[in-house]
Amino acid sequence: MKTIKIGGVPEHFNLPWHLCIEENKFSDEGLNVIWKDFPEGTGAMCQALRAGELDVAVILTEGITRDIINGNESRIIQTYIGSPLIWGIHVAAGSPYKDIKDLKGTTAAISRKGSGSHLMAYVNAQHRNWDINDLKFEIVNNLDGAISALQEDEAQYFMWEHFTTKPLVDNKTFRLVADCPTPWPCFVIAARNETIRKDPNRLQKMLEILNAETREFKLQRNIDIVLSERYQQKLEDIRKWLDLTRWSQEQISDETINKVIKQLANLNLIGSKVSPSEIKHSL
Repeated sequence: MKTIKIGGVPEHFNLPWHLCIEENKFSDEGLNVIWKDFPEGTGAMCQALRAGELDVAVILTEGITRDIINGNESRIIQTYIGSPLIWGIHVAAGSPYKDIKDLKGTTAAISRKGSGSHLMAYVNAQHRNWDINDLKFEIVNNLDGAISALQEDEAQYFMWEHFTTKPLVDNKTFRLVADCPTPWPCFVIAARNETIRKDPNRLQKMLEILNAETREFKLQRNIDIVLSERYQQKLEDIRKWLDLTRWSQEQISDETINKVIKQLANLNLIGSKVSPSEIKHSL
């Protein structure tokens, strides 16, 4: 049986992967898919791909694009979520900051450099016409670190996926100030170049099984209840999220890659532009 080591965030987006594993859909086709959660997010997965600890990552589009340009020997093999990610901009519940404009010049908590929370802070600043050179960051590693940093006033705001963070808003750990959607499809599937070279057929088979699952995912009976219970989200929030979310079974387009690269370049987050062929690989 051929092993594929996969990483992703422990969030509701990735339930189709877990169902395929739990229902033996991969193993029935001779694939030993081993999943590892990365609560720290995209920056940690980029590092794991570089180190060979992962074969594949389900990862933020802008984060992996930037890391490939910066030398990560991986390629995007497919879009996973074709809709934008809704980033919530959060402050501590007792924070004096009431409006997004109040956060100009304050410190953003980020999981690590190169993470989505890091890159989207730049996107948000540009969107608000803030000077990106004035941005300040506090590395907090994960959601627990962000809670501590905001409560201790080591950072003043934290950007994380809206619905994942909603329970912390409901229990008054955080207060939601604004949302900032990504300007592109949010999650892609990336594989190490070495993995692609060694056995593209196993990756192709993996995608076929996953895509069959995601095509019908939203139509499954009581899937909203399963998601709500498994990820400890309110049913009404899961239903809103399902309405906003679209799984993809297609390769990322050149147009999308060019849009991401242009944005990263405008924000001075990459040193040079590259062609889409250096970012993606079709199996």
